[in-house]
Amino acid sequence: MKNLKKLIIITGPSGVGKGTVVKEILNKDNDIWLSISATTRKPRVGEKEGKNYYFLSEERFKDMIDKKEFLEWAQFAGNYYGTLLSTVNEKIEKGLIVLLEIEVEGAKQIKEKFPEALSIFLLPPSNEELEKRIRNRGTENEEAINERLSRAKYEIASSYKFDFVLTNYDVDETVKGVFKIIKS
Repeated sequence: MKNLKKLIIITGPSGVGKGTVVKEILNKDNDIWLSISATTRKPRVGEKEGKNYYFLSEERFKDMIDKKEFLEWAQFAGNYYGTLLSTVNEKIEKGLIVLLEIEVEGAKQIKEKFPEALSIFLLPPSNEELEKRIRNRGTENEEAINERLSRAKYEIASSYKFDFVLTNYDVDETVKGVFKIIKS
């Protein structure tokens, strides 16, 4: 992979607001491209193939792991998620900044392989606010919510491993903080 300064990772626990922050970043800068992850989970209402995710069968995903076609991959909440290496390389070669909105385990894998990549960890204002955000989605059952909350504690404890840590109190302020980091 060439020019890793053009690879930016945004991570944090489920429910922290990564998607909302990333959406605002993309609305403000056309030179930033959001990497679309592959997953084995079922699409949520309104999600589209090739726009939100590449939805793959577990068999196809495992085959791609074996062929080393992922920049990173992780298993989370019973599903696989991964970043397609070929697509990321193609966009960087075209001069774009590639933004990865990924789970913490995948972010750690990239930082281990490519320490020059810029990593930003988003923290929730509080554990209570994180739980509220996850519950307000209305997409998971109680067991999945509890699994995400338990996982969040572990992930937050590893935030020090990333280049920058921002607390997502307010989306606009968080987006300004991300741009300040990217432009510096």
